[in-house]
Amino acid sequence: MESLNLIKNDPWLTPYKDAIEGRYHYVIDKEKSLTNHGKMTLSEFASGYLYFGLHKTTKGWIFREWAPNATAIYLIGTFNNWQKNEEYKLTRIENGVWEIILPEERLNHQDLYKLWIEWDGGCGERIPAWTRRAVQDPESKIFSAQVWNPEKPYKFKVKKFKPDTSPLMIYECHIGMGTNEEKVGTYNEFRENVLPRIIKDGYNAIQIMAIQEHPYYGSFGYHVSSFFAASSRFGTPDELKQLIDEAHSQGIAVIMDIVHSHAVKNEVEGLGRFDGSYNLYFHGDGRREHPAWDSLCFDYGKNEVLHFLLSNCKFWMEEYKFDGFRFDGVTSMLYYSHGLGEAFCNYGDYFNGHQDGDAIAYLTLANKLIHEVNKNAITIAEEVSGMPGLAAKIEDGGYGFDYRMAMNIPDFWIKTIKEKKDEDWHPSAIWWETTNRRADEKTISYAESHDQALVGDKTIIFRLIDADMYWHMQKDDHNFMVERGIALHKMIRLVTASTINGGYLNFMGNEFGHPEWIDFPREGNGWSYKYARRQWNLVDNMDLKYHYLGDFDREMVELIRSVKNFQDTPLQKVWDNDGDQILAYMRKDLVFVFNFNPTKSFTDYGFLTPKGEYEVVLDTDSPKFGGFGLNDDSVHHFTQFDPLYKKEKKEWLKLYVPARSAMVLRKVKPAKEEKAAKEDKKSTKAVSKTKTKTKTKTTSKKATSKKATSKKQK
Repeated sequence: MESLNLIKNDPWLTPYKDAIEGRYHYVIDKEKSLTNHGKMTLSEFASGYLYFGLHKTTKGWIFREWAPNATAIYLIGTFNNWQKNEEYKLTRIENGVWEIILPEERLNHQDLYKLWIEWDGGCGERIPAWTRRAVQDPESKIFSAQVWNPEKPYKFKVKKFKPDTSPLMIYECHIGMGTNEEKVGTYNEFRENVLPRIIKDGYNAIQIMAIQEHPYYGSFGYHVSSFFAASSRFGTPDELKQLIDEAHSQGIAVIMDIVHSHAVKNEVEGLGRFDGSYNLYFHGDGRREHPAWDSLCFDYGKNEVLHFLLSNCKFWMEEYKFDGFRFDGVTSMLYYSHGLGEAFCNYGDYFNGHQDGDAIAYLTLANKLIHEVNKNAITIAEEVSGMPGLAAKIEDGGYGFDYRMAMNIPDFWIKTIKEKKDEDWHPSAIWWETTNRRADEKTISYAESHDQALVGDKTIIFRLIDADMYWHMQKDDHNFMVERGIALHKMIRLVTASTINGGYLNFMGNEFGHPEWIDFPREGNGWSYKYARRQWNLVDNMDLKYHYLGDFDREMVELIRSVKNFQDTPLQKVWDNDGDQILAYMRKDLVFVFNFNPTKSFTDYGFLTPKGEYEVVLDTDSPKFGGFGLNDDSVHHFTQFDPLYKKEKKEWLKLYVPARSAMVLRKVKPAKEEKAAKEDKKSTKAVSKTKTKTKTKTTSKKATSKKATSKKQK
């Protein structure tokens, strides 16, 4: 076969041609085995949720479960006092599937139920694997499945939605910790109180954590028990649907943080030993348990497991209208070692036989399925090893993700803040880390996510300011550590967000420098919710400095979104000097200038830019963002002629660049050019309308002609 584009585009991958092509063909063969050699689509295959689980029919109820190792299964619940009754006994039909059909009156909305499963040598209660709702008893803390069949189910108002990815600006969030109060927040509270903030801040997507049901709240949603159930601790399925619907009506895409990399070990609540066997959904050997996460690892080599997980992807898109997924723990899936103890220093580390071909096939098929269900869907891989092709097209030999998380960037910022003096912050290193990515793969850049906000780690603002945040955030309180922290916080975010080639992500509250880490209720903190919330009152208080950071973030996002397809505009470095600690680069008509020097300001610092007039559109040092206001941002800057650069059509743009600050300038279009652009726009619109009218008339004539012909034939 002809070489795949993944190899063509990167000659360094040529030595691994056989491995790359082998993975590609394995995916094709796997898809054939799942779709009966193409007699059905992947989407049709991934419809297990319409067959398994509990379903209301015109005649009553039908329930099905896959449990090949079981010898008997009973439905137990509030409807039969949790007793094992023959009338609620399931029948084994084929391929390890069990079924029961019940009259309508046997089950009611909100009834609680479980399965009583028996196998050779044991028995136990289990929550159905495909249940769409699981609830926890507030007293006993025991989870049960719940019948969800409301008289008036929620109906989506927004029928079709297309995410805005030009660029994708993601607000990562958690429903439970979205309130100011010390409690678990709800879908409704998030919709009413937090969503308006996100809209105001200019983000066009939310990435929601902890949606899939999880027994332990403090797991942050990453130890999933019921994969098809939206977490009931935040509210009802209908309330989640309403939240997503409202987001769509406001132009906000909704991405789900999906966990298919592992599952909770629990047996009563989860899938562990579901039918008494150790290898139903998971590996049955030494690969069964994740060595670092205290969880179970899926066996991606089993078609039944692929059916379960692929159906799970489709379910969340069809049932709840999610616009896509951020796949958690992809590195753990890709390697037999889960990426633990591996350095990934060269290309050979990605093709040395330590990779799980079945997991790679699953991820590739998941991406294919998701885009088959919704061509505008968004998929993001959380992956740290740098596996080539992860976010490349499947037909090119890639795995099909739309984006991969640029996990090197937050690591870089943490390392820089922790280990380097301000004088040693090198712009060349900053440029390298924020722009170092494969040309054929889009990334989501971010300075910090939820990972940096958890106990055991620190947010950027806390690393910069530390305990002084508790005492010196009043506007009239001048403190060096606070002023330094606020300045660098803005600069770090600006350079990270403005160098994107795909999208940008911010975690809830970090945009305004939320002062405290996240610590979920646990025995060690007296089951307190004090640190499992967001203190919105801080950013709303105009006497405190937090709003400076929030205001800056809002204007930064607005600026980036003001340039259509900002992420695709050429990124051109204008200047970097590690001695001066100056970095400058351009994107379209925007010039970004950074002075990371902690003490030196520069007068008439020159950069070669296209000839013309430039205006300041964003300045980290502006007083409205808590800066010193050392520049007059109303002044327009004109380039200065240099005969040496006449042929390049470049001139010197000379600026006053204060210490520890950044500014963004925009080239002002001449009045004639601006007028011509407006007229051109009007002309384009007029042509478009004319074409539409002509097309309509032509279509109409054709239709009339067909009717006339038809009449003649009659």
